[in-house]
Amino acid sequence: QVQLVESGGGSVQAGGSLRLSCAASGLILSSYVMGWFRQAPGKEREFVAAISWSGATAYYANSVKGRFNISRDNAKNTVYLQMNSLKPEDTAVYYCAAGIRVKFYTDSRYYRAEEYDYWGQGTQVTVSS
Repeated sequence: QVQLVESGGGSVQAGGSLRLSCAASGLILSSYVMGWFRQAPGKEREFVAAISWSGATAYYANSVKGRFNISRDNAKNTVYLQMNSLKPEDTAVYYCAAGIRVKFYTDSRYYRAEEYDYWGQGTQVTVSS
């Protein structure tokens, strides 16, 4: 049974930092492209970041580029999202996702939620001004 469990969310003031973790079980993490998505109240789920199988390549939404960093430790079956210089508009529930057939380099679709097979339950991030 595949499980993705996010942790590390919380409340922080604008300009602060948080580090989210996503612990995976029931799968071989190195076989999956991993992504982070977020959903704010009343809004659709949106892409935040994605990382290739080995961790060599990462892509980011324009809204978080330069502030967020996605990384992975396949030996620990864990993916991370380091979030710096947080803004109130970053407030959302953050989800990690795993996809075994995500088109990452050619005809890239890593930013599409429907490309991913497994999802965590989400962790709340609240940024106050």
